[in-house]
Amino acid sequence: MTSTEPERPHRLGRFGRVGTALVFVGLAAMLLPFADLGLGRHDPWAELGRMATGFLSPDFTSIEALRWTAVLTAAFAICGVALGASAGFVLAPFYRHGMVRNLCIAIRSIHELFWAILLVQVTGLSATTGVLAIAIPYAGIFAKVFAEYLDEADARPAAAMPPRADLISVHFYARLPLAWREFQTYLLYRLECGLRSSAVLGFVGLPTLGFSLDTFFRQGMYGAVAAVLIIYYVLIGTMRLWMHRPLVPFYLLAAIAVMASIASPPMAPGALARFLTHDIVPAPLRSGDLGDFATWARFGDWLAALLAGQALPGLAATLVVAQLALVVAGLVALIGFPTTVRPVAGRLGAAFGHVALVITRSTPEYMLAYIALQVFGPSMLPAVLALGLHNGAIIAHLLGRQSAHLHESLRPDAPRGIVLYAYELLPRIYGSFLALCLYRWEIIVRESAIIGLLGIPTLGFHVDRAIQEIRVDRAIVLLIVTMLATMAIDWVSRRTRASILPGRLGRNAAAE
Repeated sequence: MTSTEPERPHRLGRFGRVGTALVFVGLAAMLLPFADLGLGRHDPWAELGRMATGFLSPDFTSIEALRWTAVLTAAFAICGVALGASAGFVLAPFYRHGMVRNLCIAIRSIHELFWAILLVQVTGLSATTGVLAIAIPYAGIFAKVFAEYLDEADARPAAAMPPRADLISVHFYARLPLAWREFQTYLLYRLECGLRSSAVLGFVGLPTLGFSLDTFFRQGMYGAVAAVLIIYYVLIGTMRLWMHRPLVPFYLLAAIAVMASIASPPMAPGALARFLTHDIVPAPLRSGDLGDFATWARFGDWLAALLAGQALPGLAATLVVAQLALVVAGLVALIGFPTTVRPVAGRLGAAFGHVALVITRSTPEYMLAYIALQVFGPSMLPAVLALGLHNGAIIAHLLGRQSAHLHESLRPDAPRGIVLYAYELLPRIYGSFLALCLYRWEIIVRESAIIGLLGIPTLGFHVDRAIQEIRVDRAIVLLIVTMLATMAIDWVSRRTRASILPGRLGRNAAAE
Protein backbone atom coordinates (compact mmCIF):
# COMPACT_ATOMS: atom_id res chain seq x y z
CA MET A 1 0.00 0.00 0.00
CA THR A 2 1.54 3.28 -1.12
CA SER A 3 -0.87 5.80 0.36
CA THR A 4 0.57 9.19 1.22
CA GLU A 5 -1.69 9.60 4.26
CA PRO A 6 0.15 10.09 7.55
CA GLU A 7 0.54 6.86 9.41
CA ARG A 8 -1.81 6.53 12.34
CA PRO A 9 -0.42 5.19 15.60
CA HIS A 10 -1.30 1.55 16.01
CA ARG A 11 -3.52 1.11 19.03
CA LEU A 12 -2.80 -1.57 21.58
CA GLY A 13 -5.46 -4.01 20.57
CA ARG A 14 -8.76 -2.22 20.99
CA PHE A 15 -8.17 -0.95 24.49
CA GLY A 16 -7.32 2.67 23.76
CA ARG A 17 -6.10 5.02 26.48
CA VAL A 18 -8.84 4.49 29.04
CA GLY A 19 -8.93 0.75 28.37
CA THR A 20 -5.16 0.46 28.85
CA ALA A 21 -5.43 2.10 32.27
CA LEU A 22 -8.27 -0.27 33.20
CA VAL A 23 -6.12 -3.23 32.12
CA PHE A 24 -3.37 -2.18 34.56
CA VAL A 25 -5.90 -1.61 37.35
CA GLY A 26 -7.53 -4.98 36.65
CA LEU A 27 -4.17 -6.73 36.68
CA ALA A 28 -3.37 -5.15 40.05
CA ALA A 29 -6.75 -6.33 41.40
CA MET A 30 -5.99 -9.87 40.21
CA LEU A 31 -2.61 -9.80 41.96
CA LEU A 32 -4.00 -8.38 45.20
CA PRO A 33 -4.75 -11.81 46.77
CA PHE A 34 -1.08 -12.77 46.26
CA ALA A 35 0.23 -9.67 48.05
CA ASP A 36 1.27 -9.74 51.69
CA LEU A 37 -0.21 -6.46 52.93
CA GLY A 38 -0.67 -7.43 56.58
CA LEU A 39 0.38 -5.19 59.45
CA GLY A 40 3.41 -6.60 61.22
CA ARG A 41 2.93 -4.34 64.24
CA HIS A 42 0.01 -4.50 66.65
CA ASP A 43 -0.45 -0.74 66.87
CA PRO A 44 1.05 1.20 63.95
CA TRP A 45 -0.76 4.36 65.02
CA ALA A 46 1.14 4.42 68.31
CA GLU A 47 4.41 4.18 66.40
CA LEU A 48 3.26 6.96 64.09
CA GLY A 49 2.45 9.06 67.15
CA ARG A 50 5.94 8.57 68.57
CA MET A 51 7.46 9.48 65.21
CA ALA A 52 5.29 12.57 64.92
CA THR A 53 6.34 13.69 68.40
CA GLY A 54 10.00 13.31 67.47
CA PHE A 55 9.58 14.97 64.10
CA LEU A 56 7.94 18.00 65.71
CA SER A 57 10.94 18.45 67.99
CA PRO A 58 14.06 17.89 65.83
CA ASP A 59 17.25 17.24 67.78
CA PHE A 60 20.30 19.02 66.35
CA THR A 61 22.67 18.14 69.18
CA SER A 62 24.83 16.20 66.69
CA ILE A 63 24.78 19.01 64.15
CA GLU A 64 28.55 18.98 63.60
CA ALA A 65 28.55 15.28 62.69
CA LEU A 66 25.43 15.70 60.56
CA ARG A 67 26.96 18.67 58.77
CA TRP A 68 30.00 16.59 57.81
CA THR A 69 27.70 13.75 56.72
CA ALA A 70 25.83 16.19 54.47
CA VAL A 71 29.15 17.30 52.97
CA LEU A 72 30.04 13.66 52.28
CA THR A 73 26.62 13.09 50.71
CA ALA A 74 27.19 16.02 48.34
CA ALA A 75 30.78 14.93 47.60
CA PHE A 76 29.76 11.37 46.68
CA ALA A 77 27.04 12.76 44.42
CA ILE A 78 29.27 15.31 42.67
CA CYS A 79 32.08 12.83 42.01
CA GLY A 80 29.72 10.04 40.94
CA VAL A 81 27.67 12.25 38.63
CA ALA A 82 30.81 13.83 37.14
CA LEU A 83 32.32 10.42 36.37
CA GLY A 84 29.04 9.05 35.05
CA ALA A 85 28.45 12.13 32.89
CA SER A 86 31.96 11.89 31.46
CA ALA A 87 31.47 8.24 30.51
CA GLY A 88 28.01 8.96 29.10
CA PHE A 89 29.38 11.88 27.09
CA VAL A 90 31.94 9.55 25.47
CA LEU A 91 29.39 6.82 24.78
CA ALA A 92 26.57 9.04 23.48
CA PRO A 93 27.85 9.45 19.87
CA PHE A 94 28.06 5.65 19.54
CA TYR A 95 24.76 4.87 21.31
CA ARG A 96 23.03 3.79 18.10
CA HIS A 97 25.46 0.85 17.83
CA GLY A 98 23.90 -2.28 19.30
CA MET A 99 26.81 -3.26 21.54
CA VAL A 100 27.06 0.18 23.16
CA ARG A 101 23.30 0.53 23.54
CA ASN A 102 22.90 -2.91 25.14
CA LEU A 103 25.80 -2.23 27.50
CA CYS A 104 24.18 1.02 28.63
CA ILE A 105 20.79 -0.66 29.08
CA ALA A 106 22.39 -3.41 31.16
CA ILE A 107 24.34 -1.17 33.55
CA ARG A 108 21.51 1.31 34.15
CA SER A 109 18.97 -1.45 34.82
CA ILE A 110 20.82 -2.37 38.04
CA HIS A 111 20.19 -0.04 40.98
CA GLU A 112 22.97 1.93 42.66
CA LEU A 113 22.52 -0.06 45.88
CA PHE A 114 23.06 -3.34 44.03
CA TRP A 115 26.21 -1.91 42.45
CA ALA A 116 27.38 -0.80 45.91
CA ILE A 117 26.80 -4.27 47.37
CA LEU A 118 28.86 -5.86 44.60
CA LEU A 119 31.63 -3.28 44.75
CA VAL A 120 31.96 -3.68 48.52
CA GLN A 121 33.21 -7.21 47.84
CA VAL A 122 36.21 -5.73 46.01
CA THR A 123 36.85 -2.19 47.30
CA GLY A 124 35.22 -2.40 50.74
CA LEU A 125 33.33 0.48 52.36
CA SER A 126 35.42 3.09 50.60
CA ALA A 127 35.00 6.28 48.62
CA THR A 128 35.66 4.27 45.47
CA THR A 129 32.65 2.07 46.18
CA GLY A 130 30.29 5.03 46.63
CA VAL A 131 31.51 6.95 43.59
CA LEU A 132 31.43 3.94 41.26
CA ALA A 133 28.02 2.78 42.55
CA ILE A 134 26.58 6.09 41.34
CA ALA A 135 28.75 6.53 38.26
CA ILE A 136 28.18 3.12 36.63
CA PRO A 137 24.36 3.22 36.26
CA TYR A 138 24.41 6.96 35.65
CA ALA A 139 26.81 6.43 32.73
CA GLY A 140 24.14 4.34 31.01
CA ILE A 141 21.48 6.95 31.75
CA PHE A 142 23.63 9.86 30.55
CA ALA A 143 24.57 8.01 27.35
CA LYS A 144 20.89 7.41 26.51
CA VAL A 145 19.71 10.94 27.29
CA PHE A 146 22.68 12.68 25.64
CA ALA A 147 22.20 10.52 22.53
CA GLU A 148 18.52 11.53 22.38
CA TYR A 149 19.41 15.20 22.67
CA LEU A 150 21.89 14.80 19.82
CA ASP A 151 19.34 12.98 17.67
CA GLU A 152 16.72 15.69 18.27
CA ALA A 153 19.08 18.51 17.28
CA ASP A 154 18.88 20.12 13.84
CA ALA A 155 20.45 17.67 11.36
CA ARG A 156 21.28 20.26 8.69
CA PRO A 157 24.68 21.36 10.09
CA ALA A 158 25.85 17.74 10.22
CA ALA A 159 24.63 17.17 6.66
CA ALA A 160 26.58 20.23 5.52
CA MET A 161 29.90 18.88 6.80
CA PRO A 162 32.45 17.76 4.17
CA PRO A 163 31.89 14.19 2.95
CA ARG A 164 35.23 13.05 4.37
CA ALA A 165 34.55 14.44 7.85
CA ASP A 166 34.93 11.73 10.47
CA LEU A 167 32.40 10.94 13.19
CA ILE A 168 34.31 12.83 15.90
CA SER A 169 34.55 16.02 13.83
CA VAL A 170 30.86 15.91 12.92
CA HIS A 171 30.01 15.34 16.57
CA PHE A 172 32.05 18.20 18.02
CA TYR A 173 31.50 20.78 15.28
CA ALA A 174 27.99 20.12 13.98
CA ARG A 175 25.97 18.20 16.60
CA LEU A 176 27.30 18.95 20.07
CA PRO A 177 27.00 22.79 19.94
CA LEU A 178 23.28 22.47 19.21
CA ALA A 179 22.64 20.21 22.21
CA TRP A 180 25.15 21.67 24.67
CA ARG A 181 22.59 23.78 26.57
CA GLU A 182 20.34 20.74 27.05
CA PHE A 183 23.36 18.74 28.24
CA GLN A 184 24.05 21.31 30.95
CA THR A 185 20.43 21.50 32.06
CA TYR A 186 20.14 17.74 32.34
CA LEU A 187 23.44 17.51 34.21
CA LEU A 188 22.07 19.81 36.92
CA TYR A 189 18.90 17.76 37.13
CA ARG A 190 20.85 14.50 37.35
CA LEU A 191 22.96 15.96 40.17
CA GLU A 192 19.76 16.34 42.17
CA CYS A 193 19.08 12.65 41.52
CA GLY A 194 22.68 11.91 42.53
CA LEU A 195 22.12 13.54 45.91
CA ARG A 196 19.22 11.18 46.51
CA SER A 197 21.27 8.18 45.41
CA SER A 198 24.18 9.26 47.58
CA ALA A 199 21.97 9.55 50.65
CA VAL A 200 20.55 6.06 50.08
CA LEU A 201 24.06 4.54 49.87
CA GLY A 202 24.30 5.15 53.60
CA PHE A 203 22.04 2.14 54.14
CA VAL A 204 24.87 -0.17 53.02
CA GLY A 205 27.33 1.46 55.44
CA LEU A 206 28.81 4.39 53.53
CA PRO A 207 29.02 7.59 55.62
CA THR A 208 26.18 9.56 54.01
CA LEU A 209 22.91 10.86 55.46
CA GLY A 210 21.24 7.49 54.98
CA PHE A 211 23.70 5.93 57.44
CA SER A 212 22.78 8.53 60.10
CA LEU A 213 19.09 7.98 59.42
CA ASP A 214 19.46 4.22 59.82
CA THR A 215 21.46 4.62 63.03
CA PHE A 216 18.98 7.00 64.69
CA PHE A 217 15.97 4.93 63.64
CA ARG A 218 17.46 1.79 65.14
CA GLN A 219 17.94 3.68 68.41
CA GLY A 220 14.42 5.16 68.34
CA MET A 221 15.83 8.72 68.31
CA TYR A 222 13.09 10.27 66.19
CA GLY A 223 14.13 13.82 67.02
CA ALA A 224 17.54 13.12 65.51
CA VAL A 225 15.82 11.44 62.54
CA ALA A 226 13.90 14.67 61.98
CA ALA A 227 17.15 16.63 62.05
CA VAL A 228 18.66 14.33 59.39
CA LEU A 229 15.61 14.72 57.16
CA ILE A 230 15.58 18.51 57.54
CA ILE A 231 19.27 18.71 56.57
CA TYR A 232 18.58 16.40 53.62
CA TYR A 233 15.65 18.51 52.38
CA VAL A 234 17.65 21.71 52.77
CA LEU A 235 20.52 20.16 50.79
CA ILE A 236 18.16 19.12 47.98
CA GLY A 237 15.99 22.24 48.07
CA THR A 238 18.85 24.73 47.92
CA MET A 239 20.93 22.93 45.28
CA ARG A 240 19.95 25.32 42.50
CA LEU A 241 21.04 28.22 44.70
CA TRP A 242 24.57 27.00 45.43
CA MET A 243 25.28 24.99 42.28
CA HIS A 244 26.21 27.71 39.75
CA ARG A 245 28.07 26.96 36.54
CA PRO A 246 31.23 29.01 37.30
CA LEU A 247 31.59 27.21 40.64
CA VAL A 248 31.40 23.68 39.19
CA PRO A 249 35.21 23.20 38.90
CA PHE A 250 35.65 24.38 42.48
CA TYR A 251 32.95 22.00 43.77
CA LEU A 252 34.44 19.11 41.83
CA LEU A 253 37.95 19.72 43.20
CA ALA A 254 36.53 20.10 46.71
CA ALA A 255 34.56 16.86 46.35
CA ILE A 256 37.64 14.99 45.18
CA ALA A 257 39.56 16.35 48.17
CA VAL A 258 36.79 15.20 50.51
CA MET A 259 36.82 11.73 48.93
CA ALA A 260 40.60 11.56 49.38
CA SER A 261 40.20 12.40 53.08
CA ILE A 262 37.96 9.40 53.77
CA ALA A 263 39.85 6.67 55.57
CA SER A 264 39.32 3.58 53.43
CA PRO A 265 40.36 0.04 54.30
CA PRO A 266 43.13 -1.21 52.00
CA MET A 267 41.95 -3.51 49.24
CA ALA A 268 43.12 -7.06 49.72
CA PRO A 269 45.84 -8.13 47.28
CA GLY A 270 44.30 -9.77 44.25
CA ALA A 271 40.74 -8.94 45.39
CA LEU A 272 39.63 -7.80 41.95
CA ALA A 273 41.21 -10.78 40.17
CA ARG A 274 39.63 -13.18 42.68
CA PHE A 275 36.25 -11.51 42.24
CA LEU A 276 36.35 -11.78 38.45
CA THR A 277 37.89 -15.25 38.15
CA HIS A 278 36.48 -17.02 41.21
CA ASP A 279 33.70 -15.30 43.17
CA ILE A 280 31.33 -14.62 40.27
CA VAL A 281 31.98 -17.97 38.60
CA PRO A 282 29.13 -20.44 39.39
CA ALA A 283 30.22 -22.87 42.08
CA PRO A 284 29.88 -26.05 39.95
CA LEU A 285 32.20 -24.60 37.30
CA ARG A 286 35.01 -23.43 39.62
CA SER A 287 36.68 -26.76 40.19
CA GLY A 288 35.04 -28.93 37.59
CA ASP A 289 36.40 -29.86 34.18
CA LEU A 290 34.67 -27.59 31.65
CA GLY A 291 35.08 -30.26 29.02
CA ASP A 292 33.25 -32.84 31.15
CA PHE A 293 29.50 -33.22 30.60
CA ALA A 294 28.98 -34.01 34.29
CA THR A 295 30.28 -30.55 35.22
CA TRP A 296 27.68 -28.86 33.05
CA ALA A 297 25.00 -31.22 34.36
CA ARG A 298 25.83 -30.10 37.92
CA PHE A 299 25.73 -26.49 36.73
CA GLY A 300 22.28 -27.08 35.19
CA ASP A 301 20.99 -28.56 38.47
CA TRP A 302 22.51 -25.65 40.42
CA LEU A 303 20.97 -23.06 38.10
CA ALA A 304 17.56 -24.75 38.05
CA ALA A 305 17.46 -24.92 41.85
CA LEU A 306 18.45 -21.25 42.13
CA LEU A 307 15.86 -20.13 39.61
CA ALA A 308 13.07 -22.22 41.10
CA GLY A 309 13.90 -21.56 44.74
CA GLN A 310 14.84 -17.88 44.69
CA ALA A 311 14.78 -16.12 41.32
CA LEU A 312 11.23 -16.94 40.24
CA PRO A 313 9.59 -16.40 43.66
CA GLY A 314 11.57 -13.16 44.06
CA LEU A 315 10.63 -12.03 40.57
CA ALA A 316 6.96 -12.80 41.22
CA ALA A 317 7.01 -10.77 44.44
CA THR A 318 8.82 -7.94 42.64
CA LEU A 319 6.19 -7.78 39.91
CA VAL A 320 3.33 -7.93 42.42
CA VAL A 321 4.79 -5.03 44.40
CA ALA A 322 5.51 -3.07 41.22
CA GLN A 323 2.03 -3.54 39.77
CA LEU A 324 0.27 -2.49 42.97
CA ALA A 325 2.65 0.45 43.39
CA LEU A 326 2.00 1.58 39.81
CA VAL A 327 -1.74 1.80 40.49
CA VAL A 328 -1.13 3.63 43.79
CA ALA A 329 1.19 6.05 41.94
CA GLY A 330 -1.54 6.74 39.41
CA LEU A 331 -4.06 7.46 42.15
CA VAL A 332 -1.61 9.71 43.98
CA ALA A 333 -0.89 11.59 40.76
CA LEU A 334 -4.59 12.10 39.94
CA ILE A 335 -5.29 13.34 43.46
CA GLY A 336 -2.04 15.26 43.89
CA PHE A 337 -1.61 17.30 40.72
CA PRO A 338 -4.75 19.46 41.13
CA THR A 339 -3.56 20.48 44.60
CA THR A 340 -0.75 22.45 42.93
CA VAL A 341 -3.02 24.36 40.52
CA ARG A 342 -4.25 27.63 42.04
CA PRO A 343 -7.60 27.83 40.21
CA VAL A 344 -8.41 24.36 41.57
CA ALA A 345 -6.93 24.39 45.09
CA GLY A 346 -6.66 28.11 45.79
CA ARG A 347 -3.54 30.06 46.67
CA LEU A 348 -3.01 28.51 50.12
CA GLY A 349 -3.94 25.00 49.00
CA ALA A 350 -1.56 25.18 46.04
CA ALA A 351 1.27 26.26 48.33
CA PHE A 352 0.69 23.30 50.66
CA GLY A 353 0.33 21.00 47.65
CA HIS A 354 3.66 22.10 46.22
CA VAL A 355 5.43 21.57 49.55
CA ALA A 356 3.92 18.11 50.01
CA LEU A 357 4.92 17.01 46.51
CA VAL A 358 8.44 18.43 46.84
CA ILE A 359 9.02 16.52 50.08
CA THR A 360 7.53 13.27 48.77
CA ARG A 361 9.29 13.28 45.40
CA SER A 362 12.60 14.40 46.93
CA THR A 363 12.68 11.51 49.41
CA PRO A 364 14.06 8.34 47.77
CA GLU A 365 11.73 5.35 47.60
CA TYR A 366 14.13 3.28 49.68
CA MET A 367 14.11 5.88 52.44
CA LEU A 368 10.31 6.13 52.39
CA ALA A 369 10.03 2.33 52.52
CA TYR A 370 12.46 2.22 55.44
CA ILE A 371 10.32 4.71 57.38
CA ALA A 372 7.10 2.87 56.52
CA LEU A 373 8.70 -0.40 57.60
CA GLN A 374 9.21 1.00 61.10
CA VAL A 375 5.48 1.72 61.29
CA PHE A 376 3.76 -1.19 59.55
CA GLY A 377 6.32 -3.95 60.00
CA PRO A 378 7.78 -6.33 57.39
CA SER A 379 5.33 -6.89 54.53
CA MET A 380 4.75 -5.66 51.00
CA LEU A 381 2.71 -2.73 52.31
CA PRO A 382 5.67 -0.41 53.07
CA ALA A 383 7.12 -1.06 49.61
CA VAL A 384 3.82 -0.43 47.81
CA LEU A 385 3.18 2.76 49.77
CA ALA A 386 6.72 4.10 49.34
CA LEU A 387 6.92 3.40 45.62
CA GLY A 388 3.41 4.65 45.00
CA LEU A 389 3.85 7.88 46.96
CA HIS A 390 7.25 8.78 45.51
CA ASN A 391 6.47 8.03 41.88
CA GLY A 392 2.98 9.44 42.17
CA ALA A 393 4.42 12.69 43.51
CA ILE A 394 6.81 12.91 40.55
CA ILE A 395 3.98 12.39 38.07
CA ALA A 396 1.74 14.84 39.94
CA HIS A 397 4.48 17.48 39.92
CA LEU A 398 4.95 17.19 36.15
CA LEU A 399 1.20 17.19 35.49
CA GLY A 400 0.77 20.20 37.76
CA ARG A 401 3.32 22.17 35.75
CA GLN A 402 1.58 21.16 32.52
CA SER A 403 -1.84 22.07 33.94
CA ALA A 404 -0.59 25.49 34.99
CA HIS A 405 0.39 26.21 31.38
CA LEU A 406 -2.93 24.85 30.12
CA HIS A 407 -4.89 27.13 32.43
CA GLU A 408 -3.30 30.16 30.81
CA SER A 409 -4.90 29.16 27.50
CA LEU A 410 -8.40 28.56 28.87
CA ARG A 411 -11.26 30.89 28.09
CA PRO A 412 -11.85 33.78 30.54
CA ASP A 413 -15.12 32.32 31.87
CA ALA A 414 -13.60 28.87 32.56
CA PRO A 415 -14.85 27.26 35.78
CA ARG A 416 -12.75 26.86 38.90
CA GLY A 417 -12.27 24.24 41.58
CA ILE A 418 -13.30 20.62 41.08
CA VAL A 419 -15.31 21.45 37.94
CA LEU A 420 -12.21 22.90 36.27
CA TYR A 421 -10.26 19.78 37.24
CA ALA A 422 -12.84 17.24 36.08
CA TYR A 423 -14.05 18.85 32.86
CA GLU A 424 -11.16 20.98 31.61
CA LEU A 425 -7.77 19.87 32.97
CA LEU A 426 -8.08 16.11 33.39
CA PRO A 427 -9.36 15.38 29.85
CA ARG A 428 -6.54 17.47 28.38
CA ILE A 429 -3.68 15.97 30.37
CA TYR A 430 -4.94 12.37 30.53
CA GLY A 431 -2.69 11.26 27.68
CA SER A 432 0.32 12.77 29.43
CA PHE A 433 -0.74 11.12 32.70
CA LEU A 434 -0.87 7.68 31.09
CA ALA A 435 2.46 8.19 29.32
CA LEU A 436 4.17 9.28 32.54
CA CYS A 437 2.80 6.24 34.38
CA LEU A 438 4.23 4.01 31.67
CA TYR A 439 7.54 5.87 31.87
CA ARG A 440 7.71 5.26 35.62
CA TRP A 441 6.70 1.59 35.35
CA GLU A 442 10.22 0.42 34.53
CA ILE A 443 11.62 2.58 37.36
CA ILE A 444 9.11 1.09 39.80
CA VAL A 445 10.11 -2.47 38.86
CA ARG A 446 13.77 -1.56 39.37
CA GLU A 447 13.02 -0.02 42.77
CA SER A 448 10.75 -2.92 43.80
CA ALA A 449 13.68 -5.27 43.43
CA ILE A 450 16.02 -3.14 45.56
CA ILE A 451 13.50 -2.73 48.38
CA GLY A 452 14.04 -6.40 49.11
CA LEU A 453 17.17 -5.32 50.97
CA LEU A 454 14.80 -4.21 53.75
CA GLY A 455 13.55 -7.77 54.23
CA ILE A 456 10.61 -7.72 51.81
CA PRO A 457 10.87 -10.93 49.73
CA THR A 458 11.53 -9.34 46.32
CA LEU A 459 14.64 -10.11 44.27
CA GLY A 460 16.76 -7.77 46.40
CA PHE A 461 16.06 -9.90 49.48
CA HIS A 462 17.59 -12.96 47.82
CA VAL A 463 20.51 -10.93 46.45
CA ASP A 464 21.27 -9.60 49.93
CA ARG A 465 21.06 -13.07 51.47
CA ALA A 466 23.41 -14.49 48.84
CA ILE A 467 25.95 -11.73 49.54
CA GLN A 468 25.72 -12.31 53.29
CA GLU A 469 26.36 -16.00 52.71
CA ILE A 470 29.37 -15.05 50.52
CA ARG A 471 27.75 -16.66 47.50
CA VAL A 472 28.44 -13.92 44.99
CA ASP A 473 27.83 -16.28 42.08
CA ARG A 474 24.20 -16.66 43.16
CA ALA A 475 23.86 -12.90 43.58
CA ILE A 476 25.13 -12.36 40.03
CA VAL A 477 22.50 -14.72 38.60
CA LEU A 478 19.76 -12.99 40.58
CA LEU A 479 20.98 -9.60 39.38
CA ILE A 480 20.89 -10.84 35.78
CA VAL A 481 17.27 -11.88 36.35
CA THR A 482 16.59 -8.40 37.76
CA MET A 483 18.23 -6.79 34.75
CA LEU A 484 16.28 -8.93 32.26
CA ALA A 485 12.99 -8.21 34.02
CA THR A 486 13.67 -4.47 33.99
CA MET A 487 14.59 -4.55 30.32
CA ALA A 488 11.45 -6.55 29.49
CA ILE A 489 9.21 -4.08 31.32
CA ASP A 490 10.97 -1.20 29.59
CA TRP A 491 10.33 -2.84 26.20
CA VAL A 492 6.63 -3.42 26.98
CA SER A 493 6.31 0.15 28.27
CA ARG A 494 7.85 1.62 25.12
CA ARG A 495 5.67 -0.50 22.85
CA THR A 496 2.56 0.43 24.81
CA ARG A 497 3.36 4.14 24.68
CA ALA A 498 4.08 3.94 20.96
CA SER A 499 0.80 2.12 20.29
CA ILE A 500 -1.53 4.48 22.13
CA LEU A 501 0.35 7.79 22.41
CA PRO A 502 1.98 9.65 19.53
CA GLY A 503 4.99 11.83 20.25
CA ARG A 504 7.28 12.05 23.30
CA LEU A 505 7.21 13.52 26.75
CA GLY A 506 10.01 14.96 28.84
CA ARG A 507 12.69 12.39 29.52
CA ASN A 508 13.21 13.62 33.09
CA ALA A 509 10.13 11.68 34.14
CA ALA A 510 11.58 8.51 32.72
CA ALA A 511 15.03 8.75 34.21
CA GLU A 512 14.44 10.42 37.56
